[in-house]
Amino acid sequence: MNVDIWSDIACPWCFIGKRRFEKALAEFPHHDQVTVTWHSYQLDPTIPEQFDGSELDYLATIKRMDPRQVRGMLDHVTSTAASEGLEYDFNGLVVANSFAAHELLHLAKEHGVADTVKEALLSAHFEKGQDIGDRQVLVAIGASAGLDATEVNVALESRRYREAVNDDIRQARSLGIRGVPFFVIENRWGISGAQPSELFSQALDQAWRESNPLVMVQPDGDDAAACGPDGCAV
Repeated sequence: MNVDIWSDIACPWCFIGKRRFEKALAEFPHHDQVTVTWHSYQLDPTIPEQFDGSELDYLATIKRMDPRQVRGMLDHVTSTAASEGLEYDFNGLVVANSFAAHELLHLAKEHGVADTVKEALLSAHFEKGQDIGDRQVLVAIGASAGLDATEVNVALESRRYREAVNDDIRQARSLGIRGVPFFVIENRWGISGAQPSELFSQALDQAWRESNPLVMVQPDGDDAAACGPDGCAV
């Protein structure tokens, strides 16, 4: 069974959604038969390469949001993240454009370590105060996941995966995705947002049942011993 996830590295709910989905997947009886594919999405492609200020500063000055509202929102997200075992630090967060990080993710996907790199990118951004737009940071993250540092550097320098990132974003638009995280199961079931793990569990169970219907085997003859509402066969 396939699960496609559109997500932005600069999205706090995407990390929370990842944790909640992972919990549901770990408890899913057929988890070893589920293939998860990460797709790129940018909530704000206009974020500059460098922004001298905090996340609160960015949302208040660039997005013109009320600072008190922003602080309340960030406190709420931090508390929710903590309930999932994540340690968000918005005071130390480096506001950065996530496009290059998405390019790294596509390289990681080719080498089968997309989930490891995705996890490292999200943690670097929200927990460790690292600049996910910085080349050295990205090379270090890729190398820690087993990628060749030279290949990472060349791929980012040449913009080898630029179109792959843009293709993911275009596909999201064609599917009507306007926010992330967004989960698509078997190209049929869509789940928007960082839903509770229980909802992911229900969706996985339903998708599995409908994609793998029970096949009845009818034996030859009348000697199939069974019980029914009218009694048992003798």
